[in-house]
Amino acid sequence: MSRPLLLGLIGLGLLAGCFLAGGWRGAACGYLSAWLVLLALPVGALPVTIVAERFGKRVRERGGVEMLAALRRLMALMPVAALLGLPLLAAVPLLYPWVGAAPRTPLAALWFTTPFFAARVIAYLAAWTWLAFRFARPFDEPGEGRTVPAVGLHAVVGTLFTTDVIASLDPRLDSALLGLLVMTAWSGLAFAAAILLAWEEPEPVGRGRTPPGRGRLVPLVVLLGLWAFLHFVQFLIVWSANLPPEVSWYFARGGGLGRGLSIAAGIVVVLAGLATLRPGRPTTRILAGAALAVHALEMFWLVTPALRDRFVIRPADALAALAVACLAAALHPLLGGRAAPKARRAGRVA
Repeated sequence: MSRPLLLGLIGLGLLAGCFLAGGWRGAACGYLSAWLVLLALPVGALPVTIVAERFGKRVRERGGVEMLAALRRLMALMPVAALLGLPLLAAVPLLYPWVGAAPRTPLAALWFTTPFFAARVIAYLAAWTWLAFRFARPFDEPGEGRTVPAVGLHAVVGTLFTTDVIASLDPRLDSALLGLLVMTAWSGLAFAAAILLAWEEPEPVGRGRTPPGRGRLVPLVVLLGLWAFLHFVQFLIVWSANLPPEVSWYFARGGGLGRGLSIAAGIVVVLAGLATLRPGRPTTRILAGAALAVHALEMFWLVTPALRDRFVIRPADALAALAVACLAAALHPLLGGRAAPKARRAGRVA
């Protein structure tokens, strides 16, 4: 039995266990959360790669070749993530409260319908897949010709996707920052994963050499700092407005686990900032692993309270996460295997 087939069977078995442990609704909730973590890897890597292409010569001079190769390997997961997201379209009536609810406006009567929702999600995934394949190729002439429109398209698609797929799960929060916040979290997650995945660059030599690890740590700190700032601004707006629905949105994500995740995230951000004073390769990898764990749990923090009214991690969530990981590993050789060598070559050519 081939390895992809074995992983696929294990994934389907874990998914069946997820349904038995959490029921249809609990399994759909856990699967959506785990799928968002998988989707964050290619979608989060996409804008970082686009920006790196815009400043290609400077990136190469500062030893970012291996990081670009790792980011492109993550982007090769986009077809896998898109395919694994399609089963969620069948679970829309279980997940979203607007299904069957009376529309408040004529636009809502069209927008909040299952067929139109499914069509929009497919369009979002198709746009990201197209961008992932487009920027998996090596770039010889960096410039604004394709980078600026690509960033704009990613921003629009990411904002609409977050509003449709995440925000409409729990309409108590009315935040214009949520789309940018989620996209920043995704880029931080993908960059942290790329740090763990990438080979180490040769240690620089010379009088003006950069300390080992700084070239990867500083962008990670920037992403973490921006993400923490957006969380703070959103919380400050909700606190100052004192609107009961939005306050209840945060209360549902509190509790012991929610507060523990907030404290852990703050510690990671502060330690990452302090580590820039004396960077090192082991420190950078440890902080990348911690940031990856925090951002992954954040996807569950965003989704699960919408259906349970509190932030808890249940056995069905763990089984769903393992199932998504196994299914992604099984499908990657079939859907992303051809793009991965191209991505590695692209990073090395750059």
